Amino acid sequence: MTTKSNKALVIGAGFAGLSAACFLAKKGWDVTIVEKNEMAGGRARKFEAEGFTFDMGPSWYWMPDVFEKYFGSFGKKVSDFYELQRLDPSYRVYFEKATWDLPANYEALKNLFESIEPGSGNALDLFLAEAKYKYEVGVGKLVYQPSLSITEFIDYELIKGVFKLDVFQSMKTHIARYFKHPYIQFLMEFPVLFLGALPENTPALYSLMNYADIKGGTWYPKHGMYSIVEAMVKVAKSLGVQFKLGEEVMQIVVENGIAKQVISKVNETGIQENYSFDVLIGAGDYHHIETKLLEKKYQSYSAKYWDSRVLAPSSLLYYIGLNKKLKDVTHHSLFFDSDFSVHGSEIYSNPMWPSNPLFYASVPSVTDPSVAPAGCENLFLLIPIAAGLEGDTADVREKYFNLIIERLEKKWGQTITDAIVYKRSYAVADFKNDYHSFKGNAYGLANTLLQTAFLKPSCKSKKINNLYYTGQLTVPGPGVPPSLISGEVVANLICKQYNKL
Repeated sequence: MTTKSNKALVIGAGFAGLSAACFLAKKGWDVTIVEKNEMAGGRARKFEAEGFTFDMGPSWYWMPDVFEKYFGSFGKKVSDFYELQRLDPSYRVYFEKATWDLPANYEALKNLFESIEPGSGNALDLFLAEAKYKYEVGVGKLVYQPSLSITEFIDYELIKGVFKLDVFQSMKTHIARYFKHPYIQFLMEFPVLFLGALPENTPALYSLMNYADIKGGTWYPKHGMYSIVEAMVKVAKSLGVQFKLGEEVMQIVVENGIAKQVISKVNETGIQENYSFDVLIGAGDYHHIETKLLEKKYQSYSAKYWDSRVLAPSSLLYYIGLNKKLKDVTHHSLFFDSDFSVHGSEIYSNPMWPSNPLFYASVPSVTDPSVAPAGCENLFLLIPIAAGLEGDTADVREKYFNLIIERLEKKWGQTITDAIVYKRSYAVADFKNDYHSFKGNAYGLANTLLQTAFLKPSCKSKKINNLYYTGQLTVPGPGVPPSLISGEVVANLICKQYNKL
C-alpha cells in the first residue's frame, strides 16, 4: 500500500486528469492538480452569460455504464451526484430529402429501418449482435490496457475473437455488408465521427459505437455536462486531492532522466510556484508538454512524428441565447443535408475551410429549462473543421454562422436571427490559447488502424522514468468515457510500477 510520502503531480484538470488523480489518491498517493484555467473540466468547462449556462465542449452522454463503473470505483453511484434522463428521440437527423427522429425504443428503431429498407430490421439485429461482442471486449478489456507493448494483447480470448473484432476491415465496408440505403449507411457511420476519422479509415472494431448509441442510449445529465466535472471534483476533494487552479505550468525540470520539479506561473500575479513530486502525469496537451515544457533531449517524439499524426477535427462552435422558445426542435440535431464526401475531404484529405459543411445543433433547454432564462432557448452549434487551419478570423466565423443559421431557419421553419440576445464563437485560436491544443484540434488523435492501442503516443515517457501521460492524445483515445478510462489506466500503471500492486 502506498504511503502519503508518495507525491503525484497532475498537469491539467480535464476528465483524464481528474480520473488519474482520483485513482491515485484512492491508493494513498498525495495528489495535486495544477490547472492553467480558472476552473476544472478542460474542454468540458462551462460559462454563464445573460442568464444562460453553456457547456463549452462535450454535449453527448453515451456509455452510461462507463460512468457508473467510474463512480462505483469510489463507492458512489452516478445518482449520488446528478440526475440522468434518457433522450427520446435520441436525436433527429436532417437529410437532404428526409428528416428522421431516432427513437430510443429498439423495436421502434427497427420498424423505422424496415420502412426505409425492407430487411434492414433483421440486418440491424445481426449487426448489433456483432457490435455487442466488440463493445464487451473493446470497452470491457482492450481499452483498459496501457498499450505499452503488443504482448499485452496476446490473450486467448482476444486471439480467438480477433476476426470477430474486425480490426482490419473498415467501418464503411462493414456497414455496407448489412445496409444498402445511403441514409441508413450514413446514419450507421455517424457515431465513428466521434472518433475523429472517416468511416473508410476507421476499423470496423468501432461498430461498438453503434452498440453504445442504439443499445446504451443517449442521455442528458440535469444542469448540463459540467455536472460530471463537479461530481469528479467532489470525489477528488473527498480523497484529499489538492487543486491549484489558474496556474500555468511553464517548465518541467529533469535531472538524469527523472522529472524533479515543475515550475508554474500563477495567472493573476505572475508569481512562480515550484512543485516537487515522485510521479508526474501530463494530462494537458501531450504535444505541448513534450515540445514546450521539456528539453529536446527528453522528448519522446520528433517534430516529424507529430506532423505525421492524423488528427481528429477541430470545431467551430457557437453559443447562442434566444429570447423565445423554438417550436418542434429536439435536444440533438444532426444536419446531414449536404455532401459529406466533400466536407470529409475538406477535413482530412485536402484541409480547408469547408465549402458547405455538415453541422450539429443542440438545444439543451428543450430538456432542461435551468440552462436558459424563462421563455428563452439555449442553442449550441458545432461545425467540424480540419485541425491546423489558418485564417480563424472574426469575419470567417461570422460567415459560417450566417450560413448555418440560414439552413437552420429553413429546416426548422422559423426565424432565429431576430431572437438572438447572446452570441459567442469558439474555434481554432481558442483551442490553442485555452488548452495549448496541438494544431487547434478539438478531439485528439483520430482512431485509425495505425493510431490504435500501442500505435498511439505512449502513456509512459520513453526518456523520463517518472513521467506519464493521460488524455485524448494517448490511449485509449478521444471522447469523455475514454478519457475517464485513460486516467484509470495510467493510475493503475503507476501503482503497478511503484508498488507492485
